[in-house]
Amino acid sequence: MATQILMPALSPTMEEGKLAKWLVKEGDTVKSGDLLAEIETDKATMEFEAVDEGKIGKLLVAEGTEGVKVNAPIATLIGEDGDAKVDISKAMQSIKSAVTSEAAPKAAAKATASEAPKPAAPPKPEVPLAPAGEEGKGEGAVTPIPPSDTKRVFASPLARRIAEQKNIDLSAIQGSGPRGRIVKADIESAKPSTKAPAPAAKPATAPAATPAASISGIAPLPDARAFYKPGEFEEIPHDSMRKAIARRLTSAKTLIPHYYLTVDCRIDNLMETRARLNATSPKENGFKLSVNDFVVKASALSLMRVPEVNASWTETAMLRHKHADVGVAVALDFGLITPIVFAAEGKGLAVISNEVKSLAERARAKKLKPSEFEGGSFAISNLGMFGVRDFTAVINPPQAAILAVGAGEKRAIVLGDKLEIATMMTVTMSCDHRVIDGATGARFLAAFKQYIEEPASMLL
Repeated sequence: MATQILMPALSPTMEEGKLAKWLVKEGDTVKSGDLLAEIETDKATMEFEAVDEGKIGKLLVAEGTEGVKVNAPIATLIGEDGDAKVDISKAMQSIKSAVTSEAAPKAAAKATASEAPKPAAPPKPEVPLAPAGEEGKGEGAVTPIPPSDTKRVFASPLARRIAEQKNIDLSAIQGSGPRGRIVKADIESAKPSTKAPAPAAKPATAPAATPAASISGIAPLPDARAFYKPGEFEEIPHDSMRKAIARRLTSAKTLIPHYYLTVDCRIDNLMETRARLNATSPKENGFKLSVNDFVVKASALSLMRVPEVNASWTETAMLRHKHADVGVAVALDFGLITPIVFAAEGKGLAVISNEVKSLAERARAKKLKPSEFEGGSFAISNLGMFGVRDFTAVINPPQAAILAVGAGEKRAIVLGDKLEIATMMTVTMSCDHRVIDGATGARFLAAFKQYIEEPASMLL
C-alpha cells in the first residue's frame, strides 16, 4: 500500500516551510520515530519524524525548496502488505497519476491554491497575470504566464524573477520541482539565453500595487521597484522569517491600538549591585549579570503586582495569565526572534541570566523549539547596547505590551534644589489599549521604576 508523507505543521502558526534537508533517500526502510527530514520554519529548524513504517518510495520535493505548504505531499511511503513484495515502480506511478489527475484539478479550482496543473484537456480560459509585487511568495507558489504560442511554463515567482534578471528563457528549462515546476536551483544552474530579452522596466508613473502590504480598508502601497532604474539596486529575496515578521508586525501595528508611556529610571544602585554580584560569581558554573537581567526580573515582579497588564485580548474574553512569561527580543543576522523566560517571577537573577544566554545562542543557531518562543505574556526589547537612548517597539501579539529599553547614560538631573550627575535609563512601554488603560500602564511603570532603582526590593 502506497501513502503520501505530508508537510507537517510544526507549530500552531505554521502555514508553509522550507524542506532544508532530507535525512533519508529513496528505497530506505523506515519505522515510526525515524528522522525523515529537517524542516525550516520562519523561526527555527526542526527534525521531522516518521509516523508509519515502510519503504521510502519517491521524494517529491527537492532539498532546499522553500514555501512548501502545510499538508502538501513531500514524499511517498510504500508499506508492506503481508509477505507480498511491493512493486515500488507501479505504486509510484499510481501515486503520480493520482496527484496529477485528481489533486491538481481540485487545487486549481480553489481560489487559494498555490499551484496550477498542466492542462490535459481542451484549453481553459487563461488565468490573468498576477499584479506586479506578488513576487516573493516562496517556492511553493506558482504564477501562470500570459497566453503565447509556446507551451505554458510553471515556475515559482522567485525563479521567474531570477530568470528575468539573468536573461534566461524559462521554456528551455526542465523543472525539478513537484510536477515539473521550475525552482530557484534550476535557474541557478542554467545558462543565459538571447531568446528571452529582459522586459523593459515599468515607468515610475505607473507603480504597481503590492498586495502583501494591503490590509482590509487600507490602500495598498506601490511597488518600490517602479521608482528605481534597473541596475541601480540589488534584489534580495525575502526568506521565510522576514516574510513572517512583515506579516505579523504589519497586522499588529494596524490592528492593535498602540499607545506609549515613558519613564526615566536612575540605575546607579543597580549598576553597583550588579558589579558586587558579578564579583562573587564562582569560576565554575558562574554567572555574569547584565542590566537586561535586572529588567527581566523587575518586569516579571511588576506583572505580578499589576496583573491587569499580564493579560491578552480575545474577542470574547480577557486572558489573565497566572505567571510572568517574559519574552526577550534577540537580534539575528536574518531577522528577529523573542524567546521566552517562563515564570520569571520565581527565578533568581543568575538563573534568568544563564537562561537568556542559552536561549539567545540557540536562537542564533535556529535550534529553538516553537514552545520556547510562541506565546508569552510580556516582552522586552533592549537597544541600549547600541547606544540608543529611547525608542518605541511594536507589540507582538498575543501579548498586550512590550517594554523598549534604552541605554544607561550619565545625565544631569535636578534633585530638590541641587543639580547632580546620575546614570539614567529611559524605558517606553507600548500598550494595547484594548487590554491596558492608561492609569493601569502607569501603575505598572511605577512598580517597575521602584524595582529598578532599588534592586534590593526585588527580594521583598
